[in-house]
Parts: sequence; structure tokens; C-alpha cells
Amino acid sequence: MSSKGSRTIVRYSISFKQMVVEEIESGRSLADVRRKYGIGGCSTVQAWLRVLGKNHLLNKIVRIETMNETDRLKQLEAENRQLKLKLADAYLAKDCLEELVKQADKLYKTDLKKSFGTVVQPPSKGDTA
Repeated sequence: MSSKGSRTIVRYSISFKQMVVEEIESGRSLADVRRKYGIGGCSTVQAWLRVLGKNHLLNKIVRIETMNETDRLKQLEAENRQLKLKLADAYLAKDCLEELVKQADKLYKTDLKKSFGTVVQPPSKGDTA
């Protein structure tokens, strides 16, 4: 009786990992070594190389850009910084205004947010206060 979804987890010893890394560093291809030892998973041996071996054997991603692309990237990064600063200023201004309303509410014993927009009628000529 087998349980549903059971699988075998393989654990490799440090000495085995070092042996595999040494073979790759001596010139054998990563795919050959994986096939030779039946190592599943593409990133398994690469992780061993990162930890135990020489990183120069791993594939690296190199991005080649034109000057226009580089300049545009710098321009966008600068614009992004400026927008973040402006956003921070806007938040600060909003917080200051909210505090101002709060202090005015205390001082005048009213709720300016609730009474905002209501029109106060000026007294008529015959009314005396």
C-alpha cells in the first residue's frame, strides 16, 4: 500500500558534492556529470558549484545596452527619485493640514470636517445680534 503523493528525497553527502564539483572544474560538462551520477534537477549541481566550487564556471547573464538605453535608464531612475521626493512632500503637507484642522477644532470647539461646505447665512438687515 503506497501513500498518495509519496516521493523519494535524495540527500547527497558533502564528499559526493565535492567530487562532482571537482569533475566539473576539471573540464567535464555539467550535463555529463548529472547524467553520470543520475542527479535530477538542473539547479542542484549549480548550487553546489556556488557553494563549493568556483563561480566562474556558472553561466552569467550579461546585458549589453546602447548609450541611449543607458541614458534613458538613468533619466528614468532620476525621475523616479524626484517623484518619490514629491510624494513624500505631499504626504507631509497632508499630515500638516490634518494636524492644523485638528488644532483648529480644539481651539474653536467645532468639527471643521463636518461643517466644511455648509454655507453660513449672513444676518439680514433687520436681525440684531
